[in-house]
Amino acid sequence: MTCRVEYNDNTSLQWSNPAQQTLFFGDKKALRDNRIELVHASWSELTISISDVTLSDEGMYTCSLFTMPVRTAKAYLTVLGVPEKPEIDGLTKPAMEGDHITLTCITQGSKPAADLRWFRNEKEVKGAKEVNASGKTFTVRSSLQLYVDRDDDGVAYTCRVDHVALSQSPQQATEVLEVHYAPRVEINHFPAVPQEGQYLKLECMSRGNPSPDPVMWTKDGGELPDLDRMIVQGRELTFTSLNKTDNGTYRCEASNHLGTSSAEYVLYVYDAPTTLPPSTILPLHPIPPDPTALLGTYVSDPTVTGNRDPNALGQHGTDHALIGGVVAVVVFVTLCLIIVLGRYLARHKGTYLTNEAKGADDAPDADTAIINAEGNHAHAEEKKEYFI
Repeated sequence: MTCRVEYNDNTSLQWSNPAQQTLFFGDKKALRDNRIELVHASWSELTISISDVTLSDEGMYTCSLFTMPVRTAKAYLTVLGVPEKPEIDGLTKPAMEGDHITLTCITQGSKPAADLRWFRNEKEVKGAKEVNASGKTFTVRSSLQLYVDRDDDGVAYTCRVDHVALSQSPQQATEVLEVHYAPRVEINHFPAVPQEGQYLKLECMSRGNPSPDPVMWTKDGGELPDLDRMIVQGRELTFTSLNKTDNGTYRCEASNHLGTSSAEYVLYVYDAPTTLPPSTILPLHPIPPDPTALLGTYVSDPTVTGNRDPNALGQHGTDHALIGGVVAVVVFVTLCLIIVLGRYLARHKGTYLTNEAKGADDAPDADTAIINAEGNHAHAEEKKEYFI
C-alpha cells in the first residue's frame, strides 16, 4: 500500500490498520508483525506490504500526515476467501440399477459465497444449492438427485467450484459411477440367408454388469447335437458346414447375480444354389427348327425345344394379342354406330299430309287447292305418327 503527499514540511507519514494500530511511522516499524514490511519511505511517500493476507486483515487502512490540522487518506482492503477443494458425498459403489441416490458436493471457506456446478461427463446438469455463513466465510452445498440406470455405468459426475479467487484454476472433484445391472441378450447372425453346405456364425451379444460370462448355447431346449460341426468359442456358435438337420431353435442364455436373460434364433437351412448343365444353356440367337422334324409322327425332341428362343415366342404372342385387341375395338365401334343410326331413322318415320295435298286432286291451281282443303278439313282423317 502506497501513501503519497505533494507538499510536506519534513513531517513523517504514518500507516495504521483497521484497529487503529500504527504499522509504520516514517521508516520506523511500530507493530511487531513479520508479515508487514517497509518497501519505501521518504518525506513524500510511505509504501508498505503485507504478505500471507488473512481475512482478519480486511478493513479500512489510514495514512496520516501529522500537520496542523492532521491530514489523512483512507483505503479499504478487501480480502477474498479462497474456497477449499470440493468433496462429493453420497456415492455408493457399486450402485444398483433402479436405485435413487443423492450426490452432495461441499466446499468451505469462500468469501463471497462460491458457486457450485454439476457436470455429467461434459454436459452440465442442474443441482440444488444451499449457502450457510460461518463467520466471514461461507459453506456451500449442492445436491444432485439421480435415478440410476444402466446408462449411468461408467459416467463421470464432476462438481466444479466457480469463484472470483479461482479465475485461473477452478477447483473440482470427480466421481465415476459404477452401476450393476442384470444382462440383456440378443443374437447376431452371418450370413443373412444360411444355405446348405455354407458357414454360419451366431454371436450372443450380452450386456450386463458384472459381465455375464460364459454364455450357454442350446438347441430346441437341449444340448447341441453335433459338436464336431458346431463349435462354441466364447460368445460365438459357429457351424462349419450347414445341413438340413441343423434346422431348429437355438437359444443363448446369459446370467449374473442380478438375473438371467436369453434370446432365440430360428435357423432354417435353405437349399444350396444349383447351376444349369452345359446342354441346357440357351443360345443367344434362335436356331431355325429342322424341317424334317415336322414330317411323320410327332416326337418330343428335347434338343429341338431347347434350341427355341423363349424370348422370340413371347414376342409373337404379344403381337397377336395386340392385333386381336385392335380388331375387337373396331368391331365394337361399328356396332355402336349401326345401333345409333337405326334408332335415329326409326324416330323420324311417319305419314304427313299437307293442306295443299288434300285439295289438289280437283283443283286447277294451288290457290284453289288450299280453299278446297279448308272446306274438307272437318272430314279429313286425323294425321298419325308412329314412333318406335
